Amino acid sequence: MAIVAATVIAGPGCGINGFEIGRRTPNLGADNVFARPFLWWTSMNCSTLGGLAVEGGFRRSSLRFTQSQEGFKRRHFQVQATETLSPLLVAEQKSLGELTRDDFPILNQEINGNRLVYLDNAATSQKPAAVLNALKDYYEGYNSNVHRGIHTLSAKSTDQFEIARSRIAKFINAPSHADVVFTRNATEAINLVAYTWALTNLQRGDEIVLTVAEHHSNLVPWQLVAEKVGVVLKFATLTEDESIDIEQLKGLISNRTKLVALHHVSNTLGSIIPMKDIIVWAHKYGAKVLVDACQSVPHMAVDVQDLDADFLVASSHKMCGPTGVGFLYGKSEILDRMPPWMGGGEMIADVYLEHSTYANPPARFEAGTPAIGEAIGLGAAVEYLSNIGMDRIHAYEMELSKYLYDNLSLVPDVKIYGPAPGAHGENRAALCAFNVEGMHATDIATVLDMEHGIAVRSGHHCTQPLHRHLNVNATARASLYFYNTKEEVDAFIRGLKESVEFFSSFR
Repeated sequence: MAIVAATVIAGPGCGINGFEIGRRTPNLGADNVFARPFLWWTSMNCSTLGGLAVEGGFRRSSLRFTQSQEGFKRRHFQVQATETLSPLLVAEQKSLGELTRDDFPILNQEINGNRLVYLDNAATSQKPAAVLNALKDYYEGYNSNVHRGIHTLSAKSTDQFEIARSRIAKFINAPSHADVVFTRNATEAINLVAYTWALTNLQRGDEIVLTVAEHHSNLVPWQLVAEKVGVVLKFATLTEDESIDIEQLKGLISNRTKLVALHHVSNTLGSIIPMKDIIVWAHKYGAKVLVDACQSVPHMAVDVQDLDADFLVASSHKMCGPTGVGFLYGKSEILDRMPPWMGGGEMIADVYLEHSTYANPPARFEAGTPAIGEAIGLGAAVEYLSNIGMDRIHAYEMELSKYLYDNLSLVPDVKIYGPAPGAHGENRAALCAFNVEGMHATDIATVLDMEHGIAVRSGHHCTQPLHRHLNVNATARASLYFYNTKEEVDAFIRGLKESVEFFSSFR
């Protein structure tokens, strides 16, 4: 007897319909769910599955389906085949990258005569057709301003805008959709907290704890607060393996600490901070915690309630969504006490000539016409990621992380920054910032692009203080997402070796 794990999309009580083995059911559209091995159908009745003959997949096989877990639009089953599986089902399994890359039209092109290998995902991700179609549908079908409009287009636009907010709330397990504030990006979300909560709650002598590896977006706003209020900024540094020194970080937190603002995953080191432990520690001293989740929310399941985060920020464009929109999560009791940041339409309750009263969150912090289409696109991206499954994405990316690190570390004269991954790729994101002795990072990136069609980033990655701490001016960075494959990593390694050989010939 063979046992096969399967993931399916299920509809209520419809019997079997459109049943296939070994490839996606074509009429599922944006609601794809991928499994490996995988077995697809469009709708089913869970109570009546048994004794099914599947043409081309089993030879008069009797199947028994046992439901083991139920989730949004998908159910996971164990499939037992009482007879021999056909070659179709036992054919070579495809990786998640191979299964999803056709969803991203931009990846199907050549750059400088080579097939595009896009390894710049920490800077921005590519967009699946589901997101592109959501934007197209909005602008072609129901473009209208949100809220207060009673006509059909405005009502639909408002509904889809607020559905996107609810999808984000569910994605990060926020207690309420009202805890999610739309912003232009994570940078604006951090500045919102700095100019509302921080300026009204902090005073001279209070302390904010950060690390030397923060993105400029999670550093400069606090420098501005320090200049205005007189708070003290404290920084945790790195251990010998170039991960954040967690014990030092904990030692910096005291009764004077009012805020701990940290990246969850470093965009340069690839290191991962044990955020839940830090939040528990900070809360013992009464400090609030802001999580910069730009490099974690797109790649792993993040639960704000489990973390007990006070604030969390992320950007749409790093998680398959459009540019120009991001979000702030804040605990409702904190948001309720925060004053407005910008004034104008949407954020008011009543306006008089002498004064105004303000709307409740999240509207209080969303002055003016929002990025409606972009927010709807972000909602579509969240739905797309959810249908794949964040745990599945994270597991695959851990595999990619180890594969990238192990192969890059074999290239002569290469220095990779940040800690090594664990035996199964854990404890490090699927990115490597590196340098090659005797070569400038920009030269590496240029040759990889011009000669091999491989997109990597070079520079300081908005972490200048970290690069100074590492005593380097710049690094090259290859960063992966779930639509990348090991074959693309192989192409990158070949291209890098050839680039090194090319420059070595001039020495």
